[in-house]
Amino acid sequence: MAPAAAQGTLEDSAEELSFGYYARSCPNMEAIVHKKMKDWTARDSTLGPAIIRLHFHDCIVRGCDASILLKHGRSERMAKESETLRGFDVIDDIKLELEKKCPKIVSCADILTAAAREATVKIGGPFWEVPFGRKDGRVSLVSEAASVPMGHENVTYLIELFQSKGLSLLDLVVLSGAHTIGRSTCGSIQDRVYNFKGTRKPDPSIDTHYLNFLKRKCRWASEYVELDGTTPTKFDSVYYKNLEKKMGLLSTDQLLNSDSRTSPIVSALAAQPMLFYQQFSVSMTNLGNVQVLTGDEGEIRTKCSSLNRH
Repeated sequence: MAPAAAQGTLEDSAEELSFGYYARSCPNMEAIVHKKMKDWTARDSTLGPAIIRLHFHDCIVRGCDASILLKHGRSERMAKESETLRGFDVIDDIKLELEKKCPKIVSCADILTAAAREATVKIGGPFWEVPFGRKDGRVSLVSEAASVPMGHENVTYLIELFQSKGLSLLDLVVLSGAHTIGRSTCGSIQDRVYNFKGTRKPDPSIDTHYLNFLKRKCRWASEYVELDGTTPTKFDSVYYKNLEKKMGLLSTDQLLNSDSRTSPIVSALAAQPMLFYQQFSVSMTNLGNVQVLTGDEGEIRTKCSSLNRH
């Protein structure tokens, strides 16, 4: 658990954000993000889940400071953990439009957070008000991306990682529910399907019928498979029902149902669909407020992939 002082710092920074931050300086900011996300997702529906994932990768390393968007030789974006991230061009496009309308006003961190909300709504999830005022960080290190969960960690690691960011056990289970939609590379699960913990056998916690499906679907590591094997294009709580049926795709998904600390929350969310819908907006708000930079702690990049030149 993060020390009390560090927790206070997270809360203090988040309190400096406000809902009317761009009311005068860039009143059309949210409308621009909304329209751009609508245009992009109309062309490619997989970009919705991709933007939510990009936002998560950003916030879980150094907080929501747009450090994942920086592109240089040793940045987070160059890490192995970031190889399958998508949506950078969407954020760049939104930034380009905002620089035309409101130059040097809207941070890339705020754009990514707003885009994640719009992406959630586009895939049938809840709407929530996003407070703004985040600044963009100046540091992005390839080595720090190693902390991002990649689907094979144990629950204790996940709990401690989330706690270190000021996020709760409930946030962990609810944000994992983002896997109600989207897809994963087959490479992420081939060890579960073919060689679990070096046994040359499949993970015994996978339902037999689901395992047969995955064997057919994932002959090649480069193929993709839906994260929700039942309702893959619908934002709903069926993800949690899948876990109860041993149909969690990633090991980190399935373990939430078997660990005594998280399984009661899985059961509650599986039984009460509206609870997941309502809590997802709360947990996404909490995620978007992690370790934010405000005031003179960061900058407002004119281009999201590179630092400003001073």
